Amino acid sequence: MEVELKFITEKNISKIIIYIFIIIMTSMILMISYFYVKNTYEDFNIQMEKFVQDKYKNQKTILKKEISTIIDIINYNATKSDEDERELKADTVRLLNNITFDRDKSNYIFVYDILKIEGGDGFAKLLVNPNRPDLIGELISTNYKDSNGKKFREDFMRDIREKGESFMEYSYNKVYTNEPKQKLSYFKYFPRWNWVIAVGIYVDDIEQEIQSSKEHLSKRVKNQVVQNILLFLLFLSIAIVISILVSQKIDEVFKKYQKSVQSKSKALKELNETLEKRVEEEIEKNREHEQLLVQKSRFIALGEMISNIAHQWRQPLSELSTILMFIKFKYSMGQLDEEIMKQKSKEADFVLEYMSHTIDDFRNFFMPKKEKENFVLNTAMDSIMTIISSSLSNNNINITICIDNNIVLNTYLNEFQQVILNIISNAKDVIIENKIEKPWIKVDSKEYDKNNIIISIEDNGGGIKVEPKNKIFEPYFTTKKDSDGTGIGLYMSKIIVEKNMNGKLKVKSGEFGARFDIILPK
Repeated sequence: MEVELKFITEKNISKIIIYIFIIIMTSMILMISYFYVKNTYEDFNIQMEKFVQDKYKNQKTILKKEISTIIDIINYNATKSDEDERELKADTVRLLNNITFDRDKSNYIFVYDILKIEGGDGFAKLLVNPNRPDLIGELISTNYKDSNGKKFREDFMRDIREKGESFMEYSYNKVYTNEPKQKLSYFKYFPRWNWVIAVGIYVDDIEQEIQSSKEHLSKRVKNQVVQNILLFLLFLSIAIVISILVSQKIDEVFKKYQKSVQSKSKALKELNETLEKRVEEEIEKNREHEQLLVQKSRFIALGEMISNIAHQWRQPLSELSTILMFIKFKYSMGQLDEEIMKQKSKEADFVLEYMSHTIDDFRNFFMPKKEKENFVLNTAMDSIMTIISSSLSNNNINITICIDNNIVLNTYLNEFQQVILNIISNAKDVIIENKIEKPWIKVDSKEYDKNNIIISIEDNGGGIKVEPKNKIFEPYFTTKKDSDGTGIGLYMSKIIVEKNMNGKLKVKSGEFGARFDIILPK
């Protein structure tokens, strides 16, 4: 790597640029030329295939038109002549026998008088065939095979019976050569006289025309390819000359730039040092800010925990006070016997056990766990309700939880419970602040898609009044009056869901209040 860096110096950088440019341009021109020639000849082959198909298709159309013309002539003569059918047939045979063809032409008219439409030996008599005068008037068979062993008469008669016409390719002696050549013929049934009238052309004549067109087109393509390659090379030469001129200009500009860079390098170095110090200071400030934010969040959670413990213990403490007052009253009346003492002791033990269980639930809830675990969603919700149910009951807030017992999540249990508790507590505070009559909170869950579930928490607290609604997730943003809120709970909830749990926390206004949607992977 060091050798390569030493090779590129300030003195030769402009030359290296021009060399690289020439190499790139030459490679591009060669690649363009290669793909141009390749694509041109591929297009040429495609065009030739299409030309051959069109040629044969056009030739079939010509043969079909020739037979149609012959049949039109026969029908026309029949309407204009007073001769009977026998004389009309004889005149037509003479007419067709008198149709001559040039030595350079291989297509001619031939006619079969069909005696047995189903084929076989003696199926027809040959009436017209300039190429085979020896067969005129002779009975012929569909069992006849050409030089390739093909029973072409049997094949075209099958088409005649089914469709009344047939295109057939077979081997037959060519006119003036007596050599078997492939021939393309069109056969048409003339039901009036039970004739099959046909015309054919030898394939080598078609191929000769195709070859002639192919050579002509190939010559044009080659000329076009050569012209374009010469243009490419001319363009490359011009580009190289221009790049050399540009390289000289780059040298001049680069020398001026070197002088200006040297004069500015010291100032830039000092500026970089200053910026590094400022960046380090800002990073340290942000780190301290984040630590303060986390510490504040912990104090808030601790305060909420103490408040919820107080709510949970208020009724048990009242019951314990009632038990003690009863014992004191019985003692003062002299009616405190052993049985009453045992009964009230059991009741007091039950209340104390409940209070101890409550403390365990709070301790497990706030105990940090860094490993993901599988847990049933419904069970997690029960633990949350243990913490907040008394607070909701004291404020007459009805909470409805509708969650399938089969939903299992794999994530951080305590962090998940903290998020749910934050949102429900936030809904409770909004309901109390807005003095909502018949307040309620609803929690439900369902499959969001095959990989995720959605947990929705909705209340009738009046909804979110700020815009945009996602502003409520910003740190220190709060809508509570008299500085009752810190604006950290929802911010920390969004951080936990989206960064720690790879989920999404969204908010929108429902029909009666706010609706929070938590989307988590299963």
